[in-house]
Amino acid sequence: MKFVKHYTNWFRRILPTPFSIALLITIVVFFMALINSDKPLVNLVLDWQKGLWNSNLLAFALQMMLMLVLGHSLALTTFFNSLINQIIKRLQTGTQAAFAVTLTTILVALFNWGLGLIFGAIIARKVGENFTNRKIKLNYPLIGASGYVGLMVWHGGISGSALTKVAEVGHIRDITKNQLMPELISFSDTVFSPMNLTAVILLIIVVPILSSLISKNTTKEIPNVIKHEQTPEKQSKIIGAEHIDNSRWISKIIGVILTLIAFYIAISAQNKSGFINPNYINFSLLGLNILLHANIRSFLSAVDKAIQGASGILIQFPLYFGILALMQSSGLIENISDFFIDVASKKTLPIYTFFSAGLVNIFVPSGGGQWALQGPIILKAALELGISLPKIILALAYGDQITNMLQPFWALPLLSITGLKAKDILPYTLMLMLMGILIFLLVLTLF
Repeated sequence: MKFVKHYTNWFRRILPTPFSIALLITIVVFFMALINSDKPLVNLVLDWQKGLWNSNLLAFALQMMLMLVLGHSLALTTFFNSLINQIIKRLQTGTQAAFAVTLTTILVALFNWGLGLIFGAIIARKVGENFTNRKIKLNYPLIGASGYVGLMVWHGGISGSALTKVAEVGHIRDITKNQLMPELISFSDTVFSPMNLTAVILLIIVVPILSSLISKNTTKEIPNVIKHEQTPEKQSKIIGAEHIDNSRWISKIIGVILTLIAFYIAISAQNKSGFINPNYINFSLLGLNILLHANIRSFLSAVDKAIQGASGILIQFPLYFGILALMQSSGLIENISDFFIDVASKKTLPIYTFFSAGLVNIFVPSGGGQWALQGPIILKAALELGISLPKIILALAYGDQITNMLQPFWALPLLSITGLKAKDILPYTLMLMLMGILIFLLVLTLF
């Protein structure tokens, strides 16, 4: 535990906020660009400024914000609240709780990372409340870590930033400025590829078992998690057009229509996974939100609660886009890619990509931001070495997600909901991370 305390304090001492890190990276890249390029400083500054407001990449930022907000708001529906209650009432021991929280969080996060993040936090909190009331012993910090494990698997799922963006026509060529790149890489080659499905199956089987074994062999005590008593909102008299916002039937009809449209798009698509991209995912999430919330007013209230979690994407992504433009303009991407080509081989580049992505994630805790910075480099290197582009993209996704287990940025919502501290869950997230590393290295080596 002394190591954990020292690690937590070290992390706080050396790492400022992600926005400050993005600013520092911008300054460093400016110096590197000046050294690497013959362009005068003023031209580099103008290239950087244009990159900040690249319309295609700003659309990417909005897509990622919506994916987080809509996933978060979906977790706040009565449906998911009932689902969590049904799961919890069947749990009789702390070992069962660790297994169930880990398994369900992984499954939900593979569908949507925002949904998985909040679902995991809520189920962890409710397990703590339930076991407190029933006076059953529990390792509550482990349950909190189990509720966070979705951030270790999300990038290989349906809402993975890199995987959804490369499924859009023209995105790969846009960020690499290379017309030799494919127009798109569909989910059948990434999310539903044999390599990724193998990784997902191993994660679903092994990680919950590991959580339950940790629970069985660690100290447990009756938790002291007091149930939140929610004060009912005072409802003013509904007048005029407010009946639309508060109507259950109107929201249900609209939700059903949107969901049916999403279903029709899926069944009518010629490529059975090619229709999945950020716009389709967000459209589906919107339909499900309107359908599953009590009414439009309830949905908008949930969005208000969820929007704060997307503030980092809103303010940080333009900085990452500016850095990308600067690296493209100065030739840094080509030079870094050439370095990887010189030192790596077809076998080792995916491994290098995995570990480098894990390191970059500590400083750029955003899958979308990391893809904007690192994606063009690994794509160029993979193309030159003749490596499967889907494999190298998945290697980046695996590395990006695995170090979320030691990067506390995305854990903040969970810590707020559960009442735990980072130092409480860290020993257990590190154990789960080590198992994840073994699984990802195994599939990258075998395929």
